[in-house]
Amino acid sequence: MSTAPAPGPRDSKPSPSDRPKPKPALIFDDPLDQQSSDDTDRGWGERAPAGGSAADLARFLDEKPPHHI
Repeated sequence: MSTAPAPGPRDSKPSPSDRPKPKPALIFDDPLDQQSSDDTDRGWGERAPAGGSAADLARFLDEKPPHHI
């Protein structure tokens, strides 16, 4: 008769991925103190400044009203 432990699952420590994730802490800051995407030019669909006269001309032609043909 053998005294070796039987093969199979052993009592092991749970890995960090098995542990439940802690809930995020509640934040009681004023949300109006933070800048939203609507507060930026990019949030309104503006392009980042590319610089150069060719980029300026392309933007002018793209944004020219139809009555300025």
